[in-house]
Amino acid sequence: MPTFAAANLVTQLYLRMSKIFKTLKQALSGEEQEFTTGSINRAIVLLSIPMVLEMMMEGIFALVDIYFVSKISPEATATVGMTESVVTIIYSIAIGLSAAATATVARRIGEHDPEGAAKAAVQACILALVISFIISVVGIVFAENILRLMGGTEKQVVECVGYTKVIFGSNFVIMFIFLLNAIFRGAGNASIAMWVLVVSNAINIVLDPILIFGWGPFPAMGITGAAVATSIGRGIGVCIQVYLLLRGTNIIKIAKRHLVLHIETIVNMMRVASTGTLQYIIASASWIFLMAIIAKSGTEAVSGYTIAIRILIFTIMPAWGMANAAATLVGQNLGAKQPDRAEASVWRTAHMDMVFMLVVSIIYFLFARPIVSSFDPNPLVVESGVLALRIFSIGYVFFAYGMVISSAFNGAGDTLTPTLVNLVCFWLLEIPLGWLLAIRFGHGLAGVCWAVFIAESIMAVVLVVLFKKGKWKTVKI
Repeated sequence: MPTFAAANLVTQLYLRMSKIFKTLKQALSGEEQEFTTGSINRAIVLLSIPMVLEMMMEGIFALVDIYFVSKISPEATATVGMTESVVTIIYSIAIGLSAAATATVARRIGEHDPEGAAKAAVQACILALVISFIISVVGIVFAENILRLMGGTEKQVVECVGYTKVIFGSNFVIMFIFLLNAIFRGAGNASIAMWVLVVSNAINIVLDPILIFGWGPFPAMGITGAAVATSIGRGIGVCIQVYLLLRGTNIIKIAKRHLVLHIETIVNMMRVASTGTLQYIIASASWIFLMAIIAKSGTEAVSGYTIAIRILIFTIMPAWGMANAAATLVGQNLGAKQPDRAEASVWRTAHMDMVFMLVVSIIYFLFARPIVSSFDPNPLVVESGVLALRIFSIGYVFFAYGMVISSAFNGAGDTLTPTLVNLVCFWLLEIPLGWLLAIRFGHGLAGVCWAVFIAESIMAVVLVVLFKKGKWKTVKI
């Protein structure tokens, strides 16, 4: 009898493991599909696994980049932080367009209209081309002024302005790698986005030390080499994305007939993207102001803060991966006229994200010092990085809910609600509170970090309350 029970247990375990491996294989296989029927939990897993891995690739990129740059000097690390604070505006535009693309493509797929999805994808790309050209020109011409505006010293401007020029000049690769991946995600194929970033980041990891330190026949480019490595890696990723879209073997099939300007589609796309972009610009601009406040505490504070942010990105990005899964599920299920299924998908995703972030927050709080010191042993830099990392980790659980709910609004095409919430919480609360705590009461970096924690936590609570009201279910796109 015990032998029979043991055999039965082994059989059940085998069947369960086979099911798990089959799901993992399907999640990573690159199959586009609808998620409007079947198990919600399975849909979340199929979307989340490649999206989490995709965002981890972004996190690895951030860590590798700052690891090599930190070996140059604190000034170089600070320059990356200052430049990135402004470049987040580019990310904001890219994410805004991406939110519009994901929402529109997912809605069309849910409506069984792949032709409309392809049309929306092309119009989003046209918008991205125009915007990235303008940013390139402005960024290259005013690179030195940007660094000075962010509080950079003349030494930083002279030695590191090349990094800023290359990052701004090649911003189109940032724009398109976000946008095209969003199009694939909206069509239900998150694994393509993941594999593209695997390739891009592998190239960046190899090129970073070669171009920064001048290994082999390559000249030492210093911090500028980091920007060139990033641009090459992401540029190759964009080429792969374009090839896959034109190949015509996916649900999204870009053909010659789509390569024309459709005013009605582009206006609708701009309507959704404009508030989505403003939503992230509001958040990005707040980081610019906060960085300017932190700069008053010295180069070491900026350097430590920059390292802490890059470490946080490593785990926030996977959390964003789950949030992106919620956006796709909301878009497709609303398109299929299943709002209750869309809502259930969001809550389950938020709970999963919360558990993940809770585990990470405990690890960061307990091991902040050895983690930060592995990037830069400078005691002042380490103290600043540990301080920032521990304060931010306390709010991770709130951040998880805020990310998922905000992404769900965007997936429904309601980009206005999270935009207004961002405006209030970031500009009317976070920035004034950061200045008050850091400058007025003299808490410096700690004051800014506590302001971020308070603002982000309140924002998460407000988003949850508004989401429960359910008005997002009635948005038309």
